[in-house]
Amino acid sequence: MELADLFPIYKVEHELILSRVGDMTAAFEVELPEVFSLSAAGFEGVHHVWNKAVGVLPGNTVLHKQDWFTDAAYQGKFEGQDHSFHSLSSERFFTERPRLIHRCLLYISKRPRGNKLGNSAVSNLLRKTLVPIELLEGNALEEFQNVLGQLVQILGDAGIGLRRLGGEQLAGTPWKPGVLEEYLNLGEVNLLQDIQFKPEWKIGSKYVQLYSLGEVENLPSSVSPHRSYESYGTDQTDFPIGFSTPVCALLPCNHIYNQFLFVEDSKKKLKELESKRQRLESLANYSRENAIARDATAEFLNEAIATGRKAVKAHFNVMCWTDSVQEVGMLRNLTAGALAKMNVVPKQETVGAPQIFWAGLPGNEAAFPVNETFYTFIAQATCFFNLETHYRTSRSPVGIRLGDRVTGYPVHVDLSDEPMKLGLITNRNKFVLGPSGSGKSFLTNHLMRTYYEQGTHVVLVDVGHSYHGLCELVGGYYFTYEQDNPIRFNPFYVEGRKRPETEKKESLKTLLIALWKKEDEVFRRSEYVAISNAVSGYFELLETDLELFPCFDTFYDFLNDEFREVLKRDGVREHDFDVDNFMYVLRPYYRGGEFDYLLNARENLDLLQQRFIVFELDNIKDHPILFPVVTLMIMEIFISKMRKLKGVRKIILIEEAWKAIAKEGMAEYIKYLFKTVRKFFGEAIVVTQEVEDIISSPIIKNAIINNADVKILLDQSKYQNKFKDIQELLGLTDQEKAIILSMNKAKEPGKIYKEVYISIYKKVYRVEVSREEYLTYTTEEREKMRVEELTAKYGSRKKAIEVLSKELETN
Repeated sequence: MELADLFPIYKVEHELILSRVGDMTAAFEVELPEVFSLSAAGFEGVHHVWNKAVGVLPGNTVLHKQDWFTDAAYQGKFEGQDHSFHSLSSERFFTERPRLIHRCLLYISKRPRGNKLGNSAVSNLLRKTLVPIELLEGNALEEFQNVLGQLVQILGDAGIGLRRLGGEQLAGTPWKPGVLEEYLNLGEVNLLQDIQFKPEWKIGSKYVQLYSLGEVENLPSSVSPHRSYESYGTDQTDFPIGFSTPVCALLPCNHIYNQFLFVEDSKKKLKELESKRQRLESLANYSRENAIARDATAEFLNEAIATGRKAVKAHFNVMCWTDSVQEVGMLRNLTAGALAKMNVVPKQETVGAPQIFWAGLPGNEAAFPVNETFYTFIAQATCFFNLETHYRTSRSPVGIRLGDRVTGYPVHVDLSDEPMKLGLITNRNKFVLGPSGSGKSFLTNHLMRTYYEQGTHVVLVDVGHSYHGLCELVGGYYFTYEQDNPIRFNPFYVEGRKRPETEKKESLKTLLIALWKKEDEVFRRSEYVAISNAVSGYFELLETDLELFPCFDTFYDFLNDEFREVLKRDGVREHDFDVDNFMYVLRPYYRGGEFDYLLNARENLDLLQQRFIVFELDNIKDHPILFPVVTLMIMEIFISKMRKLKGVRKIILIEEAWKAIAKEGMAEYIKYLFKTVRKFFGEAIVVTQEVEDIISSPIIKNAIINNADVKILLDQSKYQNKFKDIQELLGLTDQEKAIILSMNKAKEPGKIYKEVYISIYKKVYRVEVSREEYLTYTTEEREKMRVEELTAKYGSRKKAIEVLSKELETN
């Protein structure tokens, strides 16, 4: 039999599908909240909105929500892009990573008055001829459009976006199939396919199975918009997911979840039910089944009349398919298991499958067999709606590659610019909390590498050598203190031997005073003026004597010679400025002194233009002299970048070093950074691992947390029993607590990754990277040593990582 002889669709016109029996159907694409992002209250809210939306539909209307979940794989982007070593390895790693693409379609059909629902015996699929379209009243179209407008408005106000599908999207084009063709082919297939139901249901090469939820006795005794997901729950928290999520986002196969609601004249239906109750009443004495049916009907009527609830007919089904006949058994098990998680008794449709499939064709919903539906109230029916979709990827050019929680499919996540535009944050600062071993440094390596490749200037302050490999690979500057190669700076060097700006002078004065005076010592105004004159005089000398190299040694010589004469000439008394004491205290930093290397660097001088700088302070974090000087230099370098590099993103990341910095009286710098950096297109990031550090430190509590709108948390299972303190300090809701404590539970077998929580999106992502990225970021001693051995052997860290990556691949 030819499909054209039975096809119930007359035409597509005015963005409507018109059937041959007079039905008008509008189609929308729906944008739902992302999976695992809604709280229990959030599910209740979305459910309430759907109830309101269904409530505005008049009688003789069919709502058909169709959620498609189809297999897809990530296609690496290798052409036309300037890939770095790491980004290219990431593309290779994720290529062919499978996932389910979700598309939610909503069809609203208006049936002509008097056109009743069919049944399996009189489905228009079985008719030899179709009734021609009826002439509709002139205002029927206008009334229908008004109803659609209300529906869009109600859902849109709740953040559920509806996009109307046009004629080409409905009927298709010669190059791209529309929704009608997609449904009949179960996907975008540009060829004609046979549809057969016997001896087995096949569409082209696809083997199809259908499971229905159309009989009350097979449904759960109670329903709710959400249910607890045990895999992510703890003994302290419940993790909510949608009631139907097990047969939607969590069912790992090609499938369609169809949701049908048939809205009819409520008063008329109540009268019919009352007549049915009376008939059952008269027959109750002859059969216990009649008595039970009578009581159930009476209870239904009582609730409908007492509460004013609208009764609807409903039907739900799951249609799944595979290209391999060997996978049909697995398909049955997966689908039956998913339905069982909803407390639904799985019923596989065989006899009624053709009619149900045919009625699922967009625009043909009114042909649905009425014997496959059940009566219920709107609130109960919409509990079966799918309320979630998969993770979305940002189109922003800035951000980090993370993975979705279900399959690890790569998604692009913007943590800076997009949230600012959306009003989710007012600054780009970040606070990272994660205990030892949670993947904290691994994440920040990944974040800094990504930002660097996107043109950001990065300054890192660390105490654990976590960024040495990345710094070497990107060609950055790595400052660390070693006995044979101590850390060196040159605060007196100005590019082009230009006279320094006011801020540079102030920074030098602060440094000189810090070298001279103890933290608790005060300095007089006359001393400040004298040092200011010394700095100005020194740079005037540099302008006239071009052979003089700017550094602390030549500045010290200037103080000892020219500046002493200036002080004598101006009659500056020792009481006002004790130059001998000043030079005696600064003598260790001069040629031949204990710290003569510290301020006399002759290399790595152009720090303003260097885009990746790491200061490793592990060996000097407890040094009473070196540490304060070094931290002053770091702050001066970043503040210089912050103010001079216009329109360029700047990031300063302070790892555990913030604790030592705060002890050395540098708290004001941290406060200044976090409050000011946003004005200069910058970001300040602090990383810590101990809960006690947060609670006990006023610096973290008052300066950092209050001025870091992006909170990033890693595995908090170690702090599960004292998470309440963290929750109160960070202002986390109970929903966020449940999401955070669900991290790293029920991880995908065979995959190596950690999970991370991003506060602005209230979601958990995978941190999963390629082997090359892993070997760059790893802080495991054994793996780091192996990389260093191969680097020494090949003379290239990149080559070492490539070789070791291939070794790991073959093992």
